[in-house]
Amino acid sequence: MTPRESAAEGLLRSQRITDSQTFQETYDQGKRFHGKFMVLWLREGDDACMRLGVVASRKVGNAVTRARAKRRMREAFRRHRKQFRGNSDVVLVARAALVKASWNDLLDELLMLARKAGILPQ
Repeated sequence: MTPRESAAEGLLRSQRITDSQTFQETYDQGKRFHGKFMVLWLREGDDACMRLGVVASRKVGNAVTRARAKRRMREAFRRHRKQFRGNSDVVLVARAALVKASWNDLLDELLMLARKAGILPQ
């Protein structure tokens, strides 16, 4: 797969949460599921449509490390987005351990959290 093909498969702007108000609504609803590498938050509402928001605080590392953590979470979500069910938005918050996690461990945890949240069929 060429880089151009990979970029074409990325999440569209309409598939991402970008405004702070939506992030705040997600946190206010309080539906969160904890893992070792990330925390998955669910947001339900009329406009929710399996969009993704990613967050990595300074606790995760410097700017380069945070950007890498966010890219990894976006890619993991993108690869499994079609399997997820429901009309919820998802916010993934990175934890410091995510930086050193193997790719398979990261995917396993995302799928486990999605099952707990009810957006991935058992």
